[in-house]
Amino acid sequence: MTIQTQPMHRYIDHCGKLINPLPDWASNELLLRFYRDMVLVRHYDKKAIALQRTGKLGTYPSHLGAEAIGIAIGHAMEPTDTFAPYYRDMPALWARGVSMEKNLQYWGGDELGSDFPPAPNQLRNDFPPAPNQLRNDDMPFCVPIATQCSHAVGIAAAMKIKGLHRATVVTCGDGATSKGDFLESLNCAGIWNIPLVFVINNNQWAISVPLHLQCHAEHLVDKAKGAGIEGMLVDGNDIVAMYDAMLYSLDKAKKGKGATLIEAISYRLCDHTTADDASRYRSDDELEQAWQYDPVARLKTYLINQGLWSEEQEIEWQHECDKYINEAVEHYLALIAQAPESTFDHLYEHIDDDLQHQRDSLINKALRMEKQSPGGEHG
Repeated sequence: MTIQTQPMHRYIDHCGKLINPLPDWASNELLLRFYRDMVLVRHYDKKAIALQRTGKLGTYPSHLGAEAIGIAIGHAMEPTDTFAPYYRDMPALWARGVSMEKNLQYWGGDELGSDFPPAPNQLRNDFPPAPNQLRNDDMPFCVPIATQCSHAVGIAAAMKIKGLHRATVVTCGDGATSKGDFLESLNCAGIWNIPLVFVINNNQWAISVPLHLQCHAEHLVDKAKGAGIEGMLVDGNDIVAMYDAMLYSLDKAKKGKGATLIEAISYRLCDHTTADDASRYRSDDELEQAWQYDPVARLKTYLINQGLWSEEQEIEWQHECDKYINEAVEHYLALIAQAPESTFDHLYEHIDDDLQHQRDSLINKALRMEKQSPGGEHG
């Protein structure tokens, strides 16, 4: 039996060369916007890791290597669409208008970091505005694996029932595709013909488990066939291909033509989180080879070859990025810590008697600890 290999959607190869004519939407201005955003979120990622290493941020999931996927998703979605992100989706949320301060606040342990105001964030006022700053309510980061997929199904189904010409986008990693939540959601999306776009960031590793030990199908996108929905295999390191696939899938969803599953091929160039050490389970040679497909370097090479970017502009832009990021960090570090009971206040709309008892106990415990601490009543 011959297994048919699905073609990969791609415009720019890893050497920065154009292998297919660019789509009509791909203006020089937009490609430059993509590149600047990718560089910015990569600089932010480096800063966030440094903050975690110095005890100023909690465990943090780097998005190094996934910049093209996130920026493409965030820019392709309309403000009235709804996004159900997983934990590695800072670039997409940032392109949707969620400030870096909010992202830092969340990973710093403050649930208000998930409170995305439906308006331009304050740190972007003097920064080139993203087209989709004004957004509808997006879902907060989902750290449990694949549960956001079922949430997205419910949201997309509600959009269809209400007759809204909107779409929902949900993302996950390759490991999540092995969970029942993902497969059940995919099946529902097919049966109910709802306006939903699934995006798998196939970065080859589910923490320490390589792709070949997760699934024996040739491609993860093949799972779309079982649900009766369209699947697209996309080069996740080519932002032109990613944006194009998103535009197509979103347009199809809003026209009532059903869900789409996009498998974006990438590579996790970082540890799984700051609590991980990837050198324990993957080789330096593998990582070195993966860097040859770096999405940021790919687009940079293409832009330079087209005379649209230069090393001088690169240096100037990096300085601008650092200034912007440092301002966001200053805002984050100046935030007042929330009271311990806020873990209840921002999780439940209403709490029952048992939860109220737990909340009261937490308040009393915090008061006792405060009295016993240096500077407290018994200090």
